[in-house]
Amino acid sequence: MNIPNSNSQQPDLDWSQVRETVKLLTLSATQVQSSIREGEQSVTTLTESFTSMVDSLSEINKALEAIEDSPAKDKILQHYRLTNEKVQSSIIAFQFYDRMQQCLQHVTDNLSNLSKIIDSPQLLYNPIEWSKLQDKIRKGYTMESEKIMFDAILQGKTLEQAMQLAAEQANSHQDDDDIELF
Repeated sequence: MNIPNSNSQQPDLDWSQVRETVKLLTLSATQVQSSIREGEQSVTTLTESFTSMVDSLSEINKALEAIEDSPAKDKILQHYRLTNEKVQSSIIAFQFYDRMQQCLQHVTDNLSNLSKIIDSPQLLYNPIEWSKLQDKIRKGYTMESEKIMFDAILQGKTLEQAMQLAAEQANSHQDDDDIELF
């Protein structure tokens, strides 16, 4: 993308609202992508930590099976179970973070592809290119809620209506979208 020096602070005869739009779309995509990259190291650390904790808990459980019944064993088992529940809850919370990261990656890709269309007059005024972009966006979604929101927006529904439809679908199919990390 070759952006001339003309801008909204110093417009000249070459100034264009389309170029200004492309700049802002590119900025938005860059900010989202930067946030995703910053979060990747944390995600890697969390994944390694969860894997290590699950392995350690498994070893603790095996060791407990070898110990004779006693009040001390009962107390250790109680703490083992509580810790295991917390680890499982953390994994579930992490799954939601993973979904958010996937969604943000879709947003970044979509903003970048939209910028390319807007930046090119041959593409900007070509309905076939817009249709191709919309098809590409919809096919890229992995979660049903994203597809529902996409379809609703293209049908002219408001943001609130699209979010409501996706939430209703999520509530009715809560177990269908489960993610297994470990």
